[in-house]
Amino acid sequence: MMKRLQPAIPLLCFHLLLSAARGSQPPHIVFILADDYGWNDVGYHGSVIRTPVLDKLSAQGVRLENYYVQPLCTPSRSQLLTGRYQIHTGFQHEIIWPCQPHCLPLDEKLLPQLLKEAGYSTHMVGKWHLGMYKKECLPTRRGFDSYFGYLLGSENYYTHERCYHIAPLNITRCALDLRDGEEVATGFTGIYSGHLFPQRAVDLLSKHNPARPLFLYLALQSVHEPLQVPEEYMEPYNFIHDADRRHYAGMVSVMDEAVGNITDALQRYGFWNNTVLIFSTDNGGQTLGGGNNWPLRGRKWTLWEGGVRGVGFVTSPLLKQKGRVNREFIHISDWLPTLVHLAEGSTNGTKPLDGFDVWKTISEGHSSPRNELLHNIDPLFVDNSPCPVSLNENATSSVQLNKWQYSLFNVSIHAAIRSGDWKLLTGYPGCSYWFPPPSSSNQSQPAPPDSPKKNLWLFNIANDPDETVDLSDRYPVIVEKLLSRLQYYQDGAVPIVYPDDDPKCDPDKAGAWGPWA
Repeated sequence: MMKRLQPAIPLLCFHLLLSAARGSQPPHIVFILADDYGWNDVGYHGSVIRTPVLDKLSAQGVRLENYYVQPLCTPSRSQLLTGRYQIHTGFQHEIIWPCQPHCLPLDEKLLPQLLKEAGYSTHMVGKWHLGMYKKECLPTRRGFDSYFGYLLGSENYYTHERCYHIAPLNITRCALDLRDGEEVATGFTGIYSGHLFPQRAVDLLSKHNPARPLFLYLALQSVHEPLQVPEEYMEPYNFIHDADRRHYAGMVSVMDEAVGNITDALQRYGFWNNTVLIFSTDNGGQTLGGGNNWPLRGRKWTLWEGGVRGVGFVTSPLLKQKGRVNREFIHISDWLPTLVHLAEGSTNGTKPLDGFDVWKTISEGHSSPRNELLHNIDPLFVDNSPCPVSLNENATSSVQLNKWQYSLFNVSIHAAIRSGDWKLLTGYPGCSYWFPPPSSSNQSQPAPPDSPKKNLWLFNIANDPDETVDLSDRYPVIVEKLLSRLQYYQDGAVPIVYPDDDPKCDPDKAGAWGPWA
Protein backbone atom coordinates (compact mmCIF):
# COMPACT_ATOMS: atom_id res chain seq x y z
CA MET A 1 0.00 0.00 0.00
CA MET A 2 2.78 2.42 0.86
CA LYS A 3 4.41 1.75 -2.50
CA ARG A 4 1.30 3.09 -4.22
CA LEU A 5 1.42 6.30 -2.20
CA GLN A 6 5.14 7.05 -2.42
CA PRO A 7 5.16 8.68 -5.90
CA ALA A 8 2.72 11.35 -4.68
CA ILE A 9 4.86 12.38 -1.71
CA PRO A 10 7.39 14.56 -3.64
CA LEU A 11 4.49 16.25 -5.45
CA LEU A 12 2.71 16.91 -2.16
CA CYS A 13 5.88 18.36 -0.62
CA PHE A 14 6.35 20.58 -3.65
CA HIS A 15 2.86 22.04 -3.32
CA LEU A 16 3.23 22.61 0.42
CA LEU A 17 6.60 24.32 -0.08
CA LEU A 18 5.18 26.44 -2.89
CA SER A 19 2.31 27.61 -0.69
CA ALA A 20 4.72 28.43 2.13
CA ALA A 21 6.91 30.42 -0.25
CA ARG A 22 3.89 32.42 -1.36
CA GLY A 23 2.98 33.10 2.24
CA SER A 24 -0.53 31.70 1.86
CA GLN A 25 -2.25 28.35 1.94
CA PRO A 26 -4.76 27.30 -0.72
CA PRO A 27 -8.30 27.49 0.67
CA HIS A 28 -10.19 24.64 2.23
CA ILE A 29 -13.00 23.63 -0.10
CA VAL A 30 -16.32 22.35 1.23
CA PHE A 31 -18.86 21.29 -1.39
CA ILE A 32 -22.36 20.47 -0.09
CA LEU A 33 -24.60 18.81 -2.67
CA ALA A 34 -28.31 18.55 -1.89
CA ASP A 35 -30.40 15.88 -3.61
CA ASP A 36 -33.58 16.76 -5.56
CA TYR A 37 -33.78 20.23 -4.00
CA GLY A 38 -36.25 22.43 -5.87
CA TRP A 39 -36.06 26.06 -6.96
CA ASN A 40 -39.04 27.03 -4.80
CA ASP A 41 -37.84 25.15 -1.73
CA VAL A 42 -35.41 27.73 -0.34
CA GLY A 43 -36.49 30.71 1.74
CA TYR A 44 -34.75 33.35 -0.34
CA HIS A 45 -36.83 32.31 -3.38
CA GLY A 46 -40.01 33.07 -1.44
CA SER A 47 -40.78 29.54 -0.26
CA VAL A 48 -42.94 28.92 2.79
CA ILE A 49 -40.30 26.37 3.80
CA ARG A 50 -37.97 28.03 6.29
CA THR A 51 -34.25 27.90 5.55
CA PRO A 52 -32.65 30.49 7.86
CA VAL A 53 -29.14 29.03 7.55
CA LEU A 54 -29.15 28.86 3.75
CA ASP A 55 -30.69 32.33 3.57
CA LYS A 56 -28.02 33.81 5.85
CA LEU A 57 -25.03 32.08 4.29
CA SER A 58 -26.12 32.95 0.76
CA ALA A 59 -26.82 36.57 1.75
CA GLN A 60 -23.28 36.81 3.14
CA GLY A 61 -21.84 35.30 -0.04
CA VAL A 62 -22.95 35.16 -3.67
CA ARG A 63 -26.27 33.71 -4.76
CA LEU A 64 -26.05 32.04 -8.17
CA GLU A 65 -29.33 32.81 -9.92
CA ASN A 66 -28.37 31.72 -13.44
CA TYR A 67 -26.85 28.43 -12.33
CA TYR A 68 -27.50 25.13 -14.06
CA VAL A 69 -27.28 21.45 -13.18
CA GLN A 70 -28.46 18.31 -14.95
CA PRO A 71 -32.01 16.96 -14.55
CA LEU A 72 -30.86 13.74 -12.86
CA CYS A 73 -28.50 12.50 -10.15
CA THR A 74 -25.78 10.54 -11.95
CA PRO A 75 -25.25 13.03 -14.82
CA SER A 76 -24.91 15.99 -12.44
CA ARG A 77 -22.46 14.17 -10.19
CA SER A 78 -20.41 13.00 -13.15
CA GLN A 79 -20.14 16.52 -14.54
CA LEU A 80 -19.23 17.92 -11.13
CA LEU A 81 -16.33 15.50 -10.74
CA THR A 82 -15.11 15.41 -14.37
CA GLY A 83 -15.87 18.91 -15.66
CA ARG A 84 -17.19 17.20 -18.80
CA TYR A 85 -20.61 16.93 -20.44
CA GLN A 86 -22.39 13.61 -20.15
CA ILE A 87 -22.22 13.14 -23.93
CA HIS A 88 -18.47 12.67 -23.39
CA THR A 89 -18.77 10.02 -20.65
CA GLY A 90 -21.67 7.90 -21.94
CA PHE A 91 -24.16 9.11 -19.32
CA GLN A 92 -26.69 10.64 -21.74
CA HIS A 93 -29.45 8.25 -20.68
CA GLU A 94 -30.94 8.18 -17.19
CA ILE A 95 -28.85 7.08 -14.21
CA ILE A 96 -26.82 4.09 -13.03
CA TRP A 97 -29.25 1.53 -11.58
CA PRO A 98 -28.06 -0.85 -8.83
CA CYS A 99 -27.39 -3.88 -11.05
CA GLN A 100 -25.93 -2.21 -14.10
CA PRO A 101 -22.25 -3.16 -14.65
CA HIS A 102 -21.20 0.41 -15.31
CA CYS A 103 -19.44 3.29 -13.58
CA LEU A 104 -17.88 6.66 -14.30
CA PRO A 105 -15.19 5.75 -16.88
CA LEU A 106 -11.98 4.79 -15.15
CA ASP A 107 -9.87 6.79 -17.61
CA GLU A 108 -11.47 10.04 -16.42
CA LYS A 109 -9.38 12.01 -13.95
CA LEU A 110 -11.64 13.32 -11.21
CA LEU A 111 -11.71 16.46 -9.09
CA PRO A 112 -10.48 14.73 -5.88
CA GLN A 113 -7.52 13.25 -7.76
CA LEU A 114 -6.54 16.67 -9.07
CA LEU A 115 -6.89 18.25 -5.63
CA LYS A 116 -4.92 15.42 -4.07
CA GLU A 117 -2.09 16.16 -6.51
CA ALA A 118 -2.27 19.79 -5.33
CA GLY A 119 -1.61 18.72 -1.73
CA TYR A 120 -5.17 18.38 -0.44
CA SER A 121 -6.65 15.84 1.93
CA THR A 122 -9.80 14.61 0.20
CA HIS A 123 -12.83 13.22 2.01
CA MET A 124 -16.32 12.29 0.89
CA VAL A 125 -19.48 11.69 2.90
CA GLY A 126 -22.86 10.65 1.50
CA LYS A 127 -24.23 9.59 -1.86
CA TRP A 128 -21.85 8.32 -4.56
CA HIS A 129 -24.14 7.10 -7.40
CA LEU A 130 -21.38 6.92 -9.99
CA GLY A 131 -21.17 3.14 -10.18
CA MET A 132 -19.84 0.41 -7.93
CA TYR A 133 -19.95 -2.88 -9.83
CA LYS A 134 -16.22 -3.38 -9.30
CA LYS A 135 -13.87 -2.06 -6.64
CA GLU A 136 -12.00 0.18 -9.06
CA CYS A 137 -15.17 2.29 -9.30
CA LEU A 138 -15.40 3.07 -5.58
CA PRO A 139 -14.77 6.58 -4.20
CA THR A 140 -11.60 5.51 -2.40
CA ARG A 141 -10.20 4.33 -5.75
CA ARG A 142 -11.14 7.61 -7.46
CA GLY A 143 -9.19 10.08 -5.37
CA PHE A 144 -10.85 10.24 -1.96
CA ASP A 145 -8.73 9.51 1.13
CA SER A 146 -11.83 8.46 3.02
CA TYR A 147 -15.46 7.71 2.28
CA PHE A 148 -18.55 7.15 4.41
CA GLY A 149 -21.91 6.85 2.71
CA TYR A 150 -24.05 4.89 0.28
CA LEU A 151 -23.16 3.82 -3.24
CA LEU A 152 -26.57 3.69 -4.93
CA GLY A 153 -29.12 6.39 -5.74
CA SER A 154 -31.54 6.20 -2.84
CA GLU A 155 -32.35 4.21 0.29
CA ASN A 156 -34.26 4.18 3.55
CA TYR A 157 -33.12 7.04 5.80
CA TYR A 158 -33.25 4.86 8.93
CA THR A 159 -32.40 1.29 7.90
CA HIS A 160 -30.00 2.39 5.13
CA GLU A 161 -31.36 -0.39 2.95
CA ARG A 162 -32.18 -0.24 -0.75
CA CYS A 163 -34.80 -2.46 -2.38
CA TYR A 164 -34.46 -3.17 -6.08
CA HIS A 165 -36.08 -5.55 -8.55
CA ILE A 166 -33.37 -7.58 -10.31
CA ALA A 167 -34.99 -8.19 -13.68
CA PRO A 168 -32.91 -11.20 -14.85
CA LEU A 169 -33.74 -13.03 -11.61
CA ASN A 170 -37.31 -11.71 -11.41
CA ILE A 171 -36.82 -11.03 -7.71
CA THR A 172 -36.76 -7.97 -5.47
CA ARG A 173 -33.89 -7.75 -3.02
CA CYS A 174 -33.58 -5.43 -0.05
CA ALA A 175 -30.08 -5.03 1.35
CA LEU A 176 -27.88 -2.63 3.28
CA ASP A 177 -26.10 0.10 1.32
CA LEU A 178 -23.70 1.82 3.70
CA ARG A 179 -19.89 1.85 3.54
CA ASP A 180 -17.06 3.08 5.70
CA GLY A 181 -14.22 3.19 3.22
CA GLU A 182 -14.65 -0.01 1.23
CA GLU A 183 -16.13 -2.03 4.08
CA VAL A 184 -19.80 -2.53 4.86
CA ALA A 185 -20.82 -0.23 7.71
CA THR A 186 -23.11 -1.85 10.25
CA GLY A 187 -24.50 -0.61 13.54
CA PHE A 188 -26.22 2.50 12.18
CA THR A 189 -29.77 1.16 11.89
CA GLY A 190 -32.23 3.64 13.33
CA ILE A 191 -29.92 6.64 12.95
CA TYR A 192 -31.50 9.15 10.57
CA SER A 193 -29.12 9.79 7.68
CA GLY A 194 -30.04 13.49 7.64
CA HIS A 195 -28.17 13.57 10.95
CA LEU A 196 -25.68 10.74 10.39
CA PHE A 197 -23.88 12.13 7.34
CA PRO A 198 -23.48 15.72 8.55
CA GLN A 199 -22.20 14.43 11.91
CA ARG A 200 -19.60 12.32 10.11
CA ALA A 201 -18.50 15.47 8.26
CA VAL A 202 -18.21 17.35 11.57
CA ASP A 203 -16.14 14.48 12.97
CA LEU A 204 -13.78 14.74 9.99
CA LEU A 205 -13.31 18.45 10.63
CA SER A 206 -12.60 17.87 14.29
CA LYS A 207 -9.72 15.52 13.43
CA HIS A 208 -8.18 17.41 10.52
CA ASN A 209 -5.28 19.81 10.91
CA PRO A 210 -6.31 23.16 9.35
CA ALA A 211 -2.69 23.67 8.31
CA ARG A 212 -3.24 21.19 5.49
CA PRO A 213 -5.76 22.12 2.77
CA LEU A 214 -8.95 20.09 2.90
CA PHE A 215 -11.49 19.09 0.26
CA LEU A 216 -14.72 17.88 1.86
CA TYR A 217 -17.48 16.67 -0.46
CA LEU A 218 -20.72 16.20 1.48
CA ALA A 219 -23.33 14.68 -0.83
CA LEU A 220 -26.45 14.72 1.32
CA GLN A 221 -29.26 12.20 1.04
CA SER A 222 -31.65 15.04 1.81
CA VAL A 223 -34.13 15.73 0.30
CA HIS A 224 -34.51 12.75 -2.04
CA GLU A 225 -37.35 10.28 -1.57
CA PRO A 226 -38.40 8.33 0.46
CA LEU A 227 -40.15 11.07 2.39
CA GLN A 228 -38.91 10.29 5.91
CA VAL A 229 -38.16 12.73 8.72
CA PRO A 230 -38.42 12.88 12.53
CA GLU A 231 -41.85 14.14 13.53
CA GLU A 232 -40.60 17.25 15.32
CA TYR A 233 -39.29 18.73 12.07
CA MET A 234 -42.77 18.58 10.52
CA GLU A 235 -44.59 20.29 13.37
CA PRO A 236 -43.83 23.85 12.18
CA TYR A 237 -45.52 22.97 8.87
CA ASN A 238 -48.90 21.81 10.09
CA PHE A 239 -50.42 24.54 7.93
CA ILE A 240 -49.35 22.59 4.81
CA HIS A 241 -52.24 20.28 4.01
CA ASP A 242 -50.42 18.23 1.39
CA ALA A 243 -48.79 15.34 3.29
CA ASP A 244 -45.89 14.89 0.86
CA ARG A 245 -45.11 18.60 0.91
CA ARG A 246 -45.26 18.65 4.72
CA HIS A 247 -42.81 15.75 5.00
CA TYR A 248 -40.56 17.33 2.42
CA ALA A 249 -40.58 20.65 4.28
CA GLY A 250 -39.44 18.87 7.44
CA MET A 251 -36.62 17.22 5.48
CA VAL A 252 -35.51 20.62 4.19
CA SER A 253 -35.40 21.88 7.76
CA VAL A 254 -33.12 18.99 8.74
CA MET A 255 -30.84 19.85 5.81
CA ASP A 256 -30.77 23.54 6.71
CA GLU A 257 -29.84 22.64 10.28
CA ALA A 258 -27.11 20.31 8.99
CA VAL A 259 -25.51 23.04 6.88
CA GLY A 260 -25.53 25.23 9.99
CA ASN A 261 -23.77 22.51 11.97
CA ILE A 262 -21.10 22.19 9.28
CA THR A 263 -20.40 25.93 9.19
CA ASP A 264 -20.32 26.06 12.99
CA ALA A 265 -17.72 23.28 12.95
CA LEU A 266 -15.66 25.08 10.31
CA GLN A 267 -15.52 28.10 12.60
CA ARG A 268 -14.97 26.11 15.79
CA TYR A 269 -12.04 24.12 14.44
CA GLY A 270 -10.25 27.01 12.76
CA PHE A 271 -11.12 26.47 9.07
CA TRP A 272 -13.62 29.20 8.29
CA ASN A 273 -11.38 32.17 7.51
CA ASN A 274 -9.70 30.20 4.73
CA THR A 275 -12.68 28.21 3.43
CA VAL A 276 -14.74 28.38 0.26
CA LEU A 277 -18.13 26.72 0.80
CA ILE A 278 -20.32 25.84 -2.17
CA PHE A 279 -23.94 24.74 -1.83
CA SER A 280 -25.70 23.23 -4.83
CA THR A 281 -28.61 21.02 -5.72
CA ASP A 282 -28.01 18.14 -8.13
CA ASN A 283 -31.20 18.68 -10.15
CA GLY A 284 -34.60 20.30 -9.96
CA GLY A 285 -37.20 19.30 -7.41
CA GLN A 286 -39.34 16.21 -7.89
CA THR A 287 -42.96 17.37 -7.60
CA LEU A 288 -44.04 13.74 -7.20
CA GLY A 289 -41.96 13.66 -4.01
CA GLY A 290 -42.90 16.93 -2.33
CA GLY A 291 -40.47 19.23 -4.18
CA ASN A 292 -41.41 22.33 -6.11
CA ASN A 293 -39.83 24.58 -8.74
CA TRP A 294 -42.51 27.28 -9.11
CA PRO A 295 -42.66 29.46 -11.15
CA LEU A 296 -40.29 27.49 -13.38
CA ARG A 297 -41.70 24.95 -15.79
CA GLY A 298 -41.20 21.22 -15.32
CA ARG A 299 -39.44 19.14 -12.68
CA LYS A 300 -36.71 16.56 -12.16
CA TRP A 301 -36.15 14.33 -15.25
CA THR A 302 -37.11 17.18 -17.62
CA LEU A 303 -35.09 19.64 -19.68
CA TRP A 304 -37.43 22.49 -18.76
CA GLU A 305 -35.98 25.11 -16.42
CA GLY A 306 -37.58 23.41 -13.42
CA GLY A 307 -35.40 20.37 -14.09
CA VAL A 308 -32.10 22.09 -14.78
CA ARG A 309 -31.97 25.51 -13.11
CA GLY A 310 -30.41 24.90 -9.73
CA VAL A 311 -30.36 26.43 -6.27
CA GLY A 312 -26.74 27.33 -5.59
CA PHE A 313 -24.52 29.79 -3.76
CA VAL A 314 -20.94 30.36 -2.66
CA THR A 315 -20.01 31.80 0.70
CA SER A 316 -16.52 32.56 1.95
CA PRO A 317 -14.47 35.25 3.70
CA LEU A 318 -12.23 35.03 0.63
CA LEU A 319 -14.82 36.44 -1.77
CA LYS A 320 -13.78 39.89 -2.98
CA GLN A 321 -17.40 40.96 -3.41
CA LYS A 322 -19.94 39.65 -0.92
CA GLY A 323 -23.66 40.01 -0.41
CA ARG A 324 -24.41 39.83 -4.12
CA VAL A 325 -26.82 38.14 -6.49
CA ASN A 326 -24.94 36.79 -9.49
CA ARG A 327 -26.89 36.32 -12.73
CA GLU A 328 -23.96 35.20 -14.86
CA PHE A 329 -24.14 31.90 -16.74
CA ILE A 330 -22.64 29.07 -14.63
CA HIS A 331 -22.93 25.28 -14.87
CA ILE A 332 -22.08 22.41 -12.53
CA SER A 333 -19.28 21.33 -14.89
CA ASP A 334 -17.54 24.64 -14.15
CA TRP A 335 -16.67 23.64 -10.59
CA LEU A 336 -13.77 21.34 -11.51
CA PRO A 337 -11.63 23.93 -13.32
CA THR A 338 -12.71 26.63 -10.86
CA LEU A 339 -11.76 24.68 -7.73
CA VAL A 340 -8.55 23.23 -9.15
CA HIS A 341 -7.46 26.78 -10.03
CA LEU A 342 -8.31 27.94 -6.49
CA ALA A 343 -6.23 25.04 -5.18
CA GLU A 344 -3.28 26.17 -7.30
CA GLY A 345 -3.44 22.82 -9.04
CA SER A 346 -3.41 21.79 -12.68
CA THR A 347 -5.99 20.28 -15.04
CA ASN A 348 -3.36 19.09 -17.48
CA GLY A 349 -4.11 15.45 -16.70
CA THR A 350 -7.78 15.60 -17.66
CA LYS A 351 -9.51 14.95 -20.93
CA PRO A 352 -10.78 18.11 -22.72
CA LEU A 353 -13.00 20.02 -20.30
CA ASP A 354 -16.43 21.47 -20.99
CA GLY A 355 -16.32 23.53 -17.78
CA PHE A 356 -14.82 26.99 -17.30
CA ASP A 357 -12.98 28.66 -14.44
CA VAL A 358 -15.66 31.00 -13.07
CA TRP A 359 -13.98 32.15 -9.84
CA LYS A 360 -13.56 35.75 -10.98
CA THR A 361 -17.18 35.69 -12.14
CA ILE A 362 -18.28 34.66 -8.65
CA SER A 363 -15.79 36.52 -6.48
CA GLU A 364 -15.28 39.74 -8.44
CA GLY A 365 -18.40 40.04 -10.59
CA HIS A 366 -16.67 39.52 -13.94
CA SER A 367 -18.63 38.32 -16.96
CA SER A 368 -18.88 34.57 -17.23
CA PRO A 369 -16.55 32.91 -19.75
CA ARG A 370 -19.45 30.58 -20.57
CA ASN A 371 -21.81 31.53 -23.39
CA GLU A 372 -23.18 28.12 -24.34
CA LEU A 373 -24.44 25.06 -22.48
CA LEU A 374 -25.49 21.68 -23.77
CA HIS A 375 -28.21 20.48 -21.43
CA ASN A 376 -28.27 16.99 -22.97
CA ILE A 377 -28.95 14.86 -26.04
CA ASP A 378 -30.68 11.55 -25.28
CA PRO A 379 -32.13 9.58 -28.23
CA LEU A 380 -33.36 6.89 -25.80
CA PHE A 381 -35.27 9.19 -23.46
CA VAL A 382 -38.22 7.75 -21.57
CA ASP A 383 -40.00 9.92 -19.00
CA ASN A 384 -40.07 8.00 -15.71
CA SER A 385 -41.96 10.91 -14.15
CA PRO A 386 -44.69 11.47 -16.75
CA CYS A 387 -47.50 13.98 -16.60
CA PRO A 388 -50.97 12.72 -15.71
CA VAL A 389 -52.04 10.33 -18.44
CA SER A 390 -55.25 12.25 -19.13
CA LEU A 391 -53.36 14.79 -21.26
CA ASN A 392 -51.82 12.00 -23.36
CA GLU A 393 -48.71 14.06 -23.94
CA ASN A 394 -46.11 11.48 -22.97
CA ALA A 395 -45.72 9.48 -26.17
CA THR A 396 -42.48 10.57 -27.78
CA SER A 397 -43.30 8.46 -30.83
CA SER A 398 -46.22 10.71 -31.79
CA VAL A 399 -44.35 13.97 -32.23
CA GLN A 400 -45.69 16.06 -35.08
CA LEU A 401 -43.93 16.73 -38.33
CA ASN A 402 -43.06 20.37 -38.89
CA LYS A 403 -40.87 22.61 -40.99
CA TRP A 404 -37.81 21.51 -38.99
CA GLN A 405 -38.27 17.79 -39.70
CA TYR A 406 -35.58 17.86 -42.42
CA SER A 407 -33.11 19.97 -40.47
CA LEU A 408 -29.56 18.85 -39.84
CA PHE A 409 -30.46 17.69 -36.31
CA ASN A 410 -33.25 15.17 -35.72
CA VAL A 411 -35.82 17.25 -33.84
CA SER A 412 -37.63 14.16 -32.53
CA ILE A 413 -34.66 13.56 -30.17
CA HIS A 414 -34.89 14.68 -26.54
CA ALA A 415 -32.33 17.51 -26.41
CA ALA A 416 -31.78 21.08 -25.24
CA ILE A 417 -29.11 23.73 -25.61
CA ARG A 418 -28.53 27.27 -24.33
CA SER A 419 -26.63 29.92 -26.28
CA GLY A 420 -26.54 33.31 -24.62
CA ASP A 421 -30.12 34.07 -23.62
CA TRP A 422 -31.61 31.59 -26.10
CA LYS A 423 -32.72 28.09 -25.23
CA LEU A 424 -33.83 25.48 -27.75
CA LEU A 425 -35.59 22.23 -26.83
CA THR A 426 -36.42 19.36 -29.18
CA GLY A 427 -38.28 16.07 -28.99
CA TYR A 428 -40.20 15.44 -25.78
CA PRO A 429 -38.47 17.42 -22.99
CA GLY A 430 -40.47 15.74 -20.22
CA CYS A 431 -43.60 16.81 -18.36
CA SER A 432 -44.20 20.42 -19.35
CA TYR A 433 -46.50 21.54 -16.53
CA TRP A 434 -45.95 24.52 -14.29
CA PHE A 435 -46.54 23.08 -10.81
CA PRO A 436 -47.83 25.58 -8.20
CA PRO A 437 -46.62 24.95 -4.65
CA PRO A 438 -49.12 22.78 -2.72
CA SER A 439 -48.58 24.94 0.36
CA SER A 440 -51.81 25.45 2.22
CA SER A 441 -54.31 23.80 -0.10
CA ASN A 442 -54.47 21.24 -2.85
CA GLN A 443 -54.12 23.15 -6.11
CA SER A 444 -54.40 21.74 -9.59
CA GLN A 445 -51.52 22.34 -11.95
CA PRO A 446 -52.28 24.37 -15.08
CA ALA A 447 -52.15 22.43 -18.31
CA PRO A 448 -49.44 23.36 -20.81
CA PRO A 449 -50.59 25.39 -23.82
CA ASP A 450 -48.78 23.23 -26.39
CA SER A 451 -50.00 20.47 -28.65
CA PRO A 452 -49.06 17.04 -27.29
CA LYS A 453 -47.20 16.41 -30.55
CA LYS A 454 -45.13 19.58 -30.56
CA ASN A 455 -41.39 18.87 -30.71
CA LEU A 456 -39.48 22.15 -30.93
CA TRP A 457 -39.42 25.26 -28.74
CA LEU A 458 -37.30 28.41 -28.58
CA PHE A 459 -37.27 30.70 -25.54
CA ASN A 460 -35.44 33.83 -24.51
CA ILE A 461 -34.63 32.75 -20.97
CA ALA A 462 -33.47 36.19 -19.83
CA ASN A 463 -36.88 37.68 -20.67
CA ASP A 464 -38.94 34.55 -20.11
CA PRO A 465 -37.34 32.28 -17.47
CA ASP A 466 -40.67 30.47 -16.99
CA GLU A 467 -40.71 29.33 -20.65
CA THR A 468 -44.17 30.62 -21.49
CA VAL A 469 -43.71 32.12 -24.98
CA ASP A 470 -42.32 29.94 -27.77
CA LEU A 471 -40.41 32.13 -30.26
CA SER A 472 -39.38 29.45 -32.76
CA ASP A 473 -41.62 30.75 -35.56
CA ARG A 474 -40.45 34.32 -35.02
CA TYR A 475 -36.69 33.59 -35.04
CA PRO A 476 -36.03 30.74 -37.50
CA VAL A 477 -32.40 31.80 -38.02
CA ILE A 478 -31.67 31.31 -34.32
CA VAL A 479 -33.41 27.94 -34.42
CA GLU A 480 -31.24 26.86 -37.36
CA LYS A 481 -28.09 28.00 -35.59
CA LEU A 482 -28.92 26.09 -32.40
CA LEU A 483 -29.92 22.97 -34.32
CA SER A 484 -26.53 23.05 -36.01
CA ARG A 485 -24.87 23.31 -32.59
CA LEU A 486 -26.85 20.31 -31.36
CA GLN A 487 -25.67 18.34 -34.35
CA TYR A 488 -22.10 19.44 -33.64
CA TYR A 489 -22.36 18.03 -30.13
CA GLN A 490 -24.08 14.88 -31.33
CA ASP A 491 -21.26 14.27 -33.82
CA GLY A 492 -18.75 14.44 -30.95
CA ALA A 493 -20.71 12.29 -28.51
CA VAL A 494 -19.51 8.90 -27.32
CA PRO A 495 -22.02 6.03 -27.47
CA ILE A 496 -24.56 5.83 -24.68
CA VAL A 497 -23.59 3.29 -22.02
CA TYR A 498 -26.69 1.76 -20.46
CA PRO A 499 -26.15 -1.97 -19.92
CA ASP A 500 -28.74 -4.53 -18.89
CA ASP A 501 -28.86 -5.64 -15.27
CA ASP A 502 -26.28 -8.24 -14.32
CA PRO A 503 -27.80 -11.00 -12.14
CA LYS A 504 -24.45 -11.37 -10.38
CA CYS A 505 -25.27 -8.15 -8.53
CA ASP A 506 -27.62 -10.08 -6.22
CA PRO A 507 -26.72 -9.00 -2.64
CA ASP A 508 -28.53 -11.94 -1.03
CA LYS A 509 -25.40 -13.78 0.18
CA ALA A 510 -23.40 -10.71 1.18
CA GLY A 511 -26.35 -8.98 2.80
CA ALA A 512 -25.23 -5.66 1.34
CA TRP A 513 -25.02 -3.97 -2.04
CA GLY A 514 -21.49 -3.72 -3.33
CA PRO A 515 -18.99 -4.65 -6.05
CA TRP A 516 -19.58 -8.02 -7.68
CA ALA A 517 -17.42 -8.09 -10.83
